[in-house]
Amino acid sequence: MANEEDDPIIQEIDVFLARSLLEKLYLFQYPIRPASMTYDDVTHLSAKIKPKQQKVELEMAIDTLNPNYCRSKGEQIALNVDGTCTDETSTYSSKLMDKQTFCSSQAASNVSRYAAAVYKKGELHLTPLHGILQLRPSFTYLDKADAKHREREAANEGGDSSQDEAEDDVKQITVRFSRPETEQARQRRVQSYEFLQKRQAEEHWVHLHYYGLKDSRSEHERQYLFSQGHGLAENTELIKSPSEYLMMLMPPSVEEENDKPMAPSNVLSMAQLRTLPLADQIKILMKNVKVMPFANLLGLLGAGTDPTAVLRCVQQVALLVQGNWVVKSDVLYPKDTSSPHSGVPAEVLCRGRDFVMWKFTQDRWVVRKEVAAVTKLCPEDVKDFLEHMSVARINKGWEFMLPYDEDFVKKHPDIVQRQQMLWMGIQAKLEKVYNLLKEHLTPKKQEAQSAHPLLVSGEQRVNMAKAKVKQNYGQLEKEFQKQKAEMKSSDTSAKTDIPNIRIKEEPMSVEEPMDTSALEGLNNGLVNGLHPAQGSTDPVNGHLPGGCIDRVAQELKAFVASTFKKQFVLTLSELKRLFNLHLASLPPGHTLFSGISDKMLQDMVLDTGCKQILVPFPPQTAASPDELKVYALWEAGDTYDQYRQVLLEIFSKNYRVRRNVIQNQLSQECGEDLNKQEVDRVLKVSFCSLW
Repeated sequence: MANEEDDPIIQEIDVFLARSLLEKLYLFQYPIRPASMTYDDVTHLSAKIKPKQQKVELEMAIDTLNPNYCRSKGEQIALNVDGTCTDETSTYSSKLMDKQTFCSSQAASNVSRYAAAVYKKGELHLTPLHGILQLRPSFTYLDKADAKHREREAANEGGDSSQDEAEDDVKQITVRFSRPETEQARQRRVQSYEFLQKRQAEEHWVHLHYYGLKDSRSEHERQYLFSQGHGLAENTELIKSPSEYLMMLMPPSVEEENDKPMAPSNVLSMAQLRTLPLADQIKILMKNVKVMPFANLLGLLGAGTDPTAVLRCVQQVALLVQGNWVVKSDVLYPKDTSSPHSGVPAEVLCRGRDFVMWKFTQDRWVVRKEVAAVTKLCPEDVKDFLEHMSVARINKGWEFMLPYDEDFVKKHPDIVQRQQMLWMGIQAKLEKVYNLLKEHLTPKKQEAQSAHPLLVSGEQRVNMAKAKVKQNYGQLEKEFQKQKAEMKSSDTSAKTDIPNIRIKEEPMSVEEPMDTSALEGLNNGLVNGLHPAQGSTDPVNGHLPGGCIDRVAQELKAFVASTFKKQFVLTLSELKRLFNLHLASLPPGHTLFSGISDKMLQDMVLDTGCKQILVPFPPQTAASPDELKVYALWEAGDTYDQYRQVLLEIFSKNYRVRRNVIQNQLSQECGEDLNKQEVDRVLKVSFCSLW
């Protein structure tokens, strides 16, 4: 007791378990380098990995301009390895040892006790490590140099022999047939070192792409180190009641198990199901049912189940489609499995099924031929995907099997918005994998009389509204001028004859009502996958309510300022992508969820000291309008401001510039003679996000 009083608890920290990078996170231990050099400064030329062996090879550039680099030794090593002639197979094409290879070895055989931790805002997020690899320099180039030396010696020794002596005499060959291998001999051969080395050499290298610390892709991957549900479903292992902890420490004695009747392995009774943790119950139910409304899921879990806990768990094993929960693809197709029909690996099946789910977020109907044409999967696999979540209709296609769940969307707008962010990320991956065209991204138009709700994108709604405004602009202008004249005449009559004021009862309005028939046929109770009642508190036309505009502006300005301090030049498209990632990391109910329009985001960029760079892109460019809008931080307060401003002026005149032109312009404007390495450094620092 005395020790406890002397050592009080200062702070309690919530611990979350992140599973997004489970079995994917490795810890690399690099050799010791000088304190003045960080690995972010090192240029990674190439990287490759053998996943089964957990073996990695990294090729890094050596700074040959460093005063500590011995140029004569570098030239000698390159000469010994490659000889005097250089070709595509040469290790050092520059005739100088300008790179070094690092090979990995496992630092620990059992890494289940280790995890990567990230501390943020009073929360500790843990991600289990899949491997710890120590990188050491590889000296295989010395073996190559020895082989070259032996070849030269052999050529010198055999140079005096004549052509007749070089020819081998014809020899008799005896053919022997090997005896059948016994089981014992086969086991010895399989366990031999030579066989294991051969098996390891047969595994193909998987080439990797290296992204720097400040790259946007690195920032995107670092978000996965945080618990995606913020202590929701994936952290149920860390949330146990005292009785559950006692049950884990002292499990009940297993008796009378032999007396129980044996059930099939794929059958689980509801009584047995309710003995499992809540997360396992939901996973088993979703895996068997595949598509379920939230109300039905609560009913199956029994009375007294906390709906908030169920919401936490279901988001880890299912995705929201038209207000209903559909089981995730990786739950149905675990890693290292394959299709029973075609043998396609699980990763390809998950991508194809995600495409079908995404199509149902865009439309009530999906055509089987279109899915097969995009995914390139066999008809049986595509049919399985569709049968999981839809029903076939003759001469129409496949319709999503459940109606749109309006009640769930109304009650849980924060969950709906979070799921929309997840679907945006899935859509971006599908576009890259399948090279989706615009016809695949936009929902097909249907007749206005259709009884099924359609999905209308925000851009389509804006375009339709603009067309309607242009159509009615002339008529509205005439009516406005007429009303203005009537108001002036009424004001003058009121001033001249105030005692004779009379109130004439007339209809409330003689204006024609706004024609919304074009939108009504498309909306049909469902706009952008959300019920209209859900958006009653959303901002209108990008304008926020007066009570929270200051807070939202401060939050938005802080995000824009921090983003441009890391990446000095960004397109509007990239900025919106980073903003969506930022929103996904925020807790539900944050002020930024009130809605930020593109205009507000662009205005805030200009308010934080950034400028729009009017890059003269060619007219035939395939880039989107958001990709053509380029913004840059004009003054960052560092030593590169002067160089950066010169570069921005250059690119405002031409979208493509040669390196020597940039070097000459920088030298003229800044009054310094910059070499090629210094120009590369300036370009990398100034345009790190586009480099």
